[in-house]
Amino acid sequence: MKNSNILAVDAMGGDFGPSVVVPGALKAGQKCGAKILLVGIESAIQEVLDTLPDDLKTVDFSIVHASQVVDMHEKPSDILRQKKDSSIQVACRLVKDGKAHSVISAGHSGACVACGMFIIGRISGVERPCLATIMPTKTTPRLVLDVGANVECKPHHLFQFALMGSAFAKDILGYEEPSVGILSIGEEEGKGTCTVKEAYDLLKVAHNINFVGNVEGRDIFIGNVDVIVCDGFVGNIALKLSEGLALSLFDILKKELLGNGLLPKIGAFLAKKAFKNLAKKIDYAEYGAAPLLGLQGSSFVCHGASNSRAIENAVLMANTYLEKGTHNRLLANLKENEELTSYARSSV
Repeated sequence: MKNSNILAVDAMGGDFGPSVVVPGALKAGQKCGAKILLVGIESAIQEVLDTLPDDLKTVDFSIVHASQVVDMHEKPSDILRQKKDSSIQVACRLVKDGKAHSVISAGHSGACVACGMFIIGRISGVERPCLATIMPTKTTPRLVLDVGANVECKPHHLFQFALMGSAFAKDILGYEEPSVGILSIGEEEGKGTCTVKEAYDLLKVAHNINFVGNVEGRDIFIGNVDVIVCDGFVGNIALKLSEGLALSLFDILKKELLGNGLLPKIGAFLAKKAFKNLAKKIDYAEYGAAPLLGLQGSSFVCHGASNSRAIENAVLMANTYLEKGTHNRLLANLKENEELTSYARSSV
């Protein structure tokens, strides 16, 4: 199986670098047939390749050498100016120059956003690209955006996040008519900050979007809304709080069941399958990456602690995004609501 998509993967990104990125990317290439460009220090990539089984080496891939590696503590502005041959910059230039269709990185998220904006470039009319993340729930997954790219937002930014998020949820999550809500402090119209209230007014009259109004924090996990919109400050706190809470509750439950006598241990043994299913639901590796929406090309940002499976799923998501033509749907949503966006922008 082979397709025409070319995916640039930042092999040096993340906590574990090539040791997990290279096998994860090649396993994805084996499944979807896309060509994989492994971007990074050639010797480090080759060292990992030498340890892999022969079947992975038959995948359509090549190495694109990049001599510099981004440190997680560096400022995005410094990375843009001083590390022009870093793996993330080289990968983004491949997309900019039409030599790749998407970039996937588990590296410095700030650098991924900055390089996406200033190298790949923004869609015309989009001031703020946003990071979206897929949140597991007790029923179906939810898409939350922005989760960290934009600390402060204006109403038309939130409006555009909703338009882009709706397109993504329709194609990637498979929701026929995704419901969209704004994260606020109450469900009633008129609740929230001035920015939230003005964005609400825009979405009420938007075209081609299923807007359901305000949603509260609990609705991320127990509500019926598919796409939840907020600024990056609120979204990032919600994301990190959710990750920490899920892991903490899971650990507490395991300790209670395994540390209090024979009967709880028997119960834990009998519930082993349920525990595995729960662990799978809350594992970020299941979805792999957060799309950076609003760029002229596609970009996917992985968790820094991504393992090989997370990288594999991220690359597969990037390939699906291209196969479904999600970028074109996203552009259509923005175009159809261009007049509303211009009106909101001029009113600021």
